[in-house]
Amino acid sequence: MTVVPPLPTRRNAELLLLAFAAVITMVALLLVEANQERGVSWHLIQYGAAYLALFGGAHLAVRRFAPYADPLLLPVVALLNGLGLVMIHRLDLAAGELSGQAVESPSATQQTLWTLAAVIGFSLVVVFLKDHRLLSRYGYLCGATGLILLAIPAVLPRRFSEQGGAKIWIQFPGFSIQPAEFSKILLLVFFAAVLVEKRSLFTSAGKHFLGMDLPRPRDLAPLLAAWILSVGVMVFEKDLGTSLLLYTSFLVLVYIATERLSWVVIGLALFAAGSFVAYHIFDHVRLRVQTWLDPFADFDGGGYQMAQSLFSFATGGIFGTGLGNGQPGTVPAASTDFIIAAVGEELGLVGLAAVLMLYTIVIIRGLRTAIAVRDSFGKLLAAGLASTLALQLFIVVGGVTKLIPLTGLTTPWMSYGGSSLLANYLLLAILLRISHAARSPLDTRKTNPTPIATAKTEVIEKV
Repeated sequence: MTVVPPLPTRRNAELLLLAFAAVITMVALLLVEANQERGVSWHLIQYGAAYLALFGGAHLAVRRFAPYADPLLLPVVALLNGLGLVMIHRLDLAAGELSGQAVESPSATQQTLWTLAAVIGFSLVVVFLKDHRLLSRYGYLCGATGLILLAIPAVLPRRFSEQGGAKIWIQFPGFSIQPAEFSKILLLVFFAAVLVEKRSLFTSAGKHFLGMDLPRPRDLAPLLAAWILSVGVMVFEKDLGTSLLLYTSFLVLVYIATERLSWVVIGLALFAAGSFVAYHIFDHVRLRVQTWLDPFADFDGGGYQMAQSLFSFATGGIFGTGLGNGQPGTVPAASTDFIIAAVGEELGLVGLAAVLMLYTIVIIRGLRTAIAVRDSFGKLLAAGLASTLALQLFIVVGGVTKLIPLTGLTTPWMSYGGSSLLANYLLLAILLRISHAARSPLDTRKTNPTPIATAKTEVIEKV
C-alpha cells in the first residue's frame, strides 16, 4: 500500500513573509522619521510589534481554518497596507508643514484603527465562511442588498451623502461609510451565481456576424440591466469610478463564463453610447473629460489636482526623492485618490513599479485560484474578485497618470478610507477561502451543498 505524504500547507512560509513585510514597513517608517528630523524612538519598535502581532493573528486564523490557502496573498496585502500607512503618516507630516502647525498624524491613527477593524473582519470571514459555495445560495439576496446599498446615497439629502461633489456617502456623527465599496463584492457574488444558474441564457447563439455568434435580442436583458445600473450610478451619484468598475466587472465575468467576444463588443458599444450621451448632457462628466484632455487650461481651478500630480511624478523621476524628502502634500487629496502620486514622487518609477508588481502578484494568484478550483461558482467568483482588483488598479493609476479621466476610486489597501480598506479585506478573505478549496487534498473537500454548485463543472481556462 502506497502512503501518500500530506500536501505542504506552506503556512510557515506565509509567517516568514509576514515578518519580512513588517521589516520593510518599519524601515520605510524609520526613513520618514529620520528625513523629517523627528528622531527615532522606541515607540517605532512598539508600532512594528503591534503590526506584526495584528497580522500574526490573521495568520493564525488562516493556519487553523484555511491551512491550504495561498501563502502569498496575506503577506503581500499586509505589505501594501503597511506602506499605505507609512505614506499616510508622511502626508500628515506634509500637511503640518504646509499649515505651520504640529500634526500628530490624525489620518494615520484613524487608518490604523480601520486596519485593526479590517483585519478582524478578515479573520471572521476566514473562520465562519466554511465553504465559499455557500455564498451561491444567497446570490439573489446579495444582489438585492448590493443594489440597496448603492441606492441609499442617491436618495439621502445632500448633507448626509455628498462630499466633493459626489453623492456616495452615508454620513453618521463622527464618521461616514461608502456603501459602494461593499456593493461591488455583493454584486460580484450575485453575478457569479446568476451566470452559473442561467448559463444557457448567455450561451444561446443568435445570428452569426463578422465571425461572432451574437446573443439573441431577448437574452440581452441582463447586459442592459447592468448598463442601466452603471449609468444610474453615474447620473444620480456622480460616481464615475464605481459606475465604470461595476460595468466592466460584469463584462469580464460574462466573457469568462461564455468565452464569446460578442458580449464584450456589445457591452463596449453600449458603454461608448452612454459615455457620449453623458458627455453632452451632464456637466460633471464633461468637466472630467476636459480636465483630462488639458489640465493646464484651468490650472488654478479644476485642473490643479491633475497638474500637481504630474509635477509629482516628474519630480520623483526614476529613483524618487526618498521617503520624507519630497513635497507630496502639494497634491490635493493625496492620501485618498492620489496616493499613487505620492508614491511616485518619493519612491520614483522604480518604487512605483515595485508597488504595482505587488498588486500584480495578488491578481495573478487570484486568477490561478480561479483556474485551480473545481466548481463553476468558485471559478467565476475568484476570477471576478481578481479582475475587479485589476480593473480598479488600472482605473486609479490610469486616472492619476492622465491615461484616462479621473474617476475618484481609491487604491486598494493603501489609500486612506475605512470603507475601502474593510471591503477589500473582506474580498481578500473570500479569495483566500476559494484558494483553500482549490489547493486542499481532494478527500478533505466537502460535498457541494447547493444545487447551483452541483451543476456540471465547466473548466474555464481563459481567465
